Amino acid sequence: MSELSSPLSTLTAAFDADARAAVYRAIQTRRDVRRFRPEAVTDDALRRVLDAAHHAPSVGYMQPWSFIVVRSPETRRRVLDLYERERQAAACFYDEPRRSAYLAFKLQGILDAPINICVTCDPTRGGEVLGRNSMPETDVYSTCLAVQNLWLAARAEGLGVGWVSILKSAWLREILGIPPHVIPVAYLCLGVPERFDERPMLESAGWRERLPLDAVICDERWQALPAGSDR
Repeated sequence: MSELSSPLSTLTAAFDADARAAVYRAIQTRRDVRRFRPEAVTDDALRRVLDAAHHAPSVGYMQPWSFIVVRSPETRRRVLDLYERERQAAACFYDEPRRSAYLAFKLQGILDAPINICVTCDPTRGGEVLGRNSMPETDVYSTCLAVQNLWLAARAEGLGVGWVSILKSAWLREILGIPPHVIPVAYLCLGVPERFDERPMLESAGWRERLPLDAVICDERWQALPAGSDR
C-alpha cells in the first residue's frame, strides 16, 4: 500500500475541493428555520442527524448531552403555550416600534415541524471529568457544540432547524420530565423547510446586522468593538 493511500494519510489529508466547499456551504447557508413543509422526517435521516450531534467534541470526553425527541402533538401544544406566555412577557422589554416588530416575527415552528428535539446537559455525567476543574461550565459549552453539529448535519440533509429560546427552563423541565439537575440547553424544531433564506431573518428585517469579520478578530489581547458596531 502506498503512503498516499494509507488509512492514516486519508484521515490526516485536507479535504478535496468539493468536500471542503460542501462543509463551508453547510456553515454559510445554515439558517434558523421557522416555517416547515408537512413532509415527515425519515427515521434514517433523524438517526444520522442525532449521530452527528453525538460526535461533537466534549471536554474530558464527558458527552453530557441527551436528545429528547418530541413528536406528540399534545406535548408540543404545551410547549407552544409556554412559548406564547414568554413571548408576550418578553415584548415588554421593547419600546415601539420595535415591540410591534418583535411580536410580528415568527420565532417558532413547534407545531409546524414534525419533530421537536430538546437537547439537555447533565453536569454529573462522567463523574470527575478531565480538564473541567477550572471551567465547570464547559459541560454546557460542549452541549452547544452538539447542537451545532446537529444543525449542520440537518442542513446537509436538506432539513431545517429552528432554536426556540423563548421558554422558561423550569416549566420546560416539568413538561418533559427533566430532572432538576439536568439543564435544558436548546429546544429545536426539525423538519423540511419551506425554504432556506438567502440571509438570516433578523438581518433581512433590519433587526441586526452581521458584524464585519475584522471587527471581531483581536491580535494578542482583547480589543473592544469599534463604536456603533455592537448595537
